[in-house]
Amino acid sequence: MQAILDTIGSAVGSVFDNPVIKLGFQIVAIYWVVLWLAAAYWAFRDMQLRTENPVAPYFAAALIIVFTPLLFPLAIFAYRIVRPQERIGEIYERNLAEEAMLAEIETIRHCPSCDRRVHADWIICPTCRMRLNRVCPNCAKLVGLDWSLCAWCGRDFERADVSPSSSPTVAAPIREARSAGEPGPAARPAVRAPGARPAGSARPAAASRSIDSLTES
Repeated sequence: MQAILDTIGSAVGSVFDNPVIKLGFQIVAIYWVVLWLAAAYWAFRDMQLRTENPVAPYFAAALIIVFTPLLFPLAIFAYRIVRPQERIGEIYERNLAEEAMLAEIETIRHCPSCDRRVHADWIICPTCRMRLNRVCPNCAKLVGLDWSLCAWCGRDFERADVSPSSSPTVAAPIREARSAGEPGPAARPAVRAPGARPAGSARPAAASRSIDSLTES
């Protein structure tokens, strides 16, 4: 029995003493060490993409190094369990998508009274009769209720209306009519009382003769 064991041991020893086998083992050992260091670097880079903490990537790489080349697969397994599930880029993309969705929802106009969806060109809500817009008296375009002036024609809604006598659009036709020779307000004939004599008219002849006879006597 001992002879058989010695024979087996010598055969195995001769195999391991073979230079080709030794070289193969050395290559496998070097590859395993390189894989161990590459796993530590991978953990470092992966943690940089998943967190903004500057210490966490170094901690992840140190976890792989501490487990030595023999146990580093267990360290990789533990790291994949405790690492953040989302990358920073994925979080930013999700936040941008949510903001874009909220902005799209806000662009959809709703009635402030009944919260029903309304069209931007509507003046009154057909459901609750809430006033939504108004019409500009100058350009007849729709403007918001909270606008202080019209964005289309520049009409100022807060300024008091100008009186017709001082308005240039009313005074200009009056000046043109006067220049054309039309009678203005001062040229209109005065209203006379019944039986009144016009100013500057000649007296009757009988009345003048009676006055002359009285003066001669």
